[in-house]
Amino acid sequence: MAPPLLMAPPLPILPIPPSSLPLFTAINTYVHTYMSQYDNSHDYAHILRVLSNTHLIHTSELHIHPTTPYDPTALYLAALLHDVGDHKYATPDQDSEAYIATLLQQHGAPAALAHKVQDIVTCVSYSHEVRNPEKVRVMLQKHPELAIVQDADRLDAIGAVGIGRCFSFGAAKLPEQGMERVVAHFADKLYRLEGMMKTECGREMAGRRTEVLRGFEREWRSEVELSFELS
Repeated sequence: MAPPLLMAPPLPILPIPPSSLPLFTAINTYVHTYMSQYDNSHDYAHILRVLSNTHLIHTSELHIHPTTPYDPTALYLAALLHDVGDHKYATPDQDSEAYIATLLQQHGAPAALAHKVQDIVTCVSYSHEVRNPEKVRVMLQKHPELAIVQDADRLDAIGAVGIGRCFSFGAAKLPEQGMERVVAHFADKLYRLEGMMKTECGREMAGRRTEVLRGFEREWRSEVELSFELS
């Protein structure tokens, strides 16, 4: 069941064909409402930042690889929908494997577009790539848009915003584990993201943001060190 609609959100101005704007507008409204049920680490502001990163990387990739056949409609819909049905929040009765395609077709998308966006969204997450590297490799060849959306989403997990999101997620989902567990997540996952970037722009941005993480962790270790022994 679709979540109830709230007031229409602002519409990101992106290089989408005019014929696709009604679909993008409707899905943007849906996502704005859908993400309102989550904590601040996975809210609509996160979606806007991922769209912004997608736009930056897409623009760069068009300059570097002008012959790559990117589909802007599929690209920006995938960025918009990448956290809808996310396994971290999905309910047991939710068919996340087909959720995106069904949603898009309910809003008038052609079946081919709906399934392409579903393919991309399914392969965006870090955990999915770690579990299914060969599947992701095949999908990157089939859908070049996937590389952009992966990088765009992972960039929002690192840097200053990434640090804020870590603490927001920890407080919302793992409050019993304390802040030290959040910082341990840097080594568990976040430092690995720079080496998993697929685009030149993504790698450059990830390098800068990873340095922010390292600087924060150095300061954190200094500040939490106790001046006395514990018995």
